Amino acid sequence: MSNSPVYNVRPIPIEKIRANSYNPNAVAPPEMALLELSIREDGYTMPIVCYHVPEDDIYEIVDGYHRYTIMLKCEDIRERENGFLPVTVIEKDLSNRMASTIRHNRARGSHSIELMSNIVAELVSAGMGDAWILRHIGMDKEELLRLKQITGIAALFKDTEFSEAWDLKIYGEETIGASEIGVV
Repeated sequence: MSNSPVYNVRPIPIEKIRANSYNPNAVAPPEMALLELSIREDGYTMPIVCYHVPEDDIYEIVDGYHRYTIMLKCEDIRERENGFLPVTVIEKDLSNRMASTIRHNRARGSHSIELMSNIVAELVSAGMGDAWILRHIGMDKEELLRLKQITGIAALFKDTEFSEAWDLKIYGEETIGASEIGVV
């Protein structure tokens, strides 16, 4: 048998599940209505992905927030499912859970740029370098740069090498460069 989490789906009471604070995925109302119809007509065909927080004995969502939301808002679906959601559990630290959330979202479609840039800021603050972020989230250098720029946080660029944006000029006997006037 495989080690993939999907081979160990668990029924978890909805009261023991909570949303994460970093999901950048947004679903438009027509798609949310379609998801509700799908769950109403077909049942839950895919488990949500969670991380078990042992100290709180709670399951934090990594992927499946909107499926979770449907159960919260639709009493008839919640009753039909006896208040349980199908859950698979992954054991990863926060940075890797964030990366997993992004991979799930990007594989399906859209995500919020503002929330994505916040995640990049959190990953950088957690000590993850550009190479780690690029590899684990599946974006290119230009996209990472744009997301860092959106946040406007200088700390996100602390490990980035920059060249002087202008050439040295000689004025009389002195050579003046960007570093000499505090630009670098």
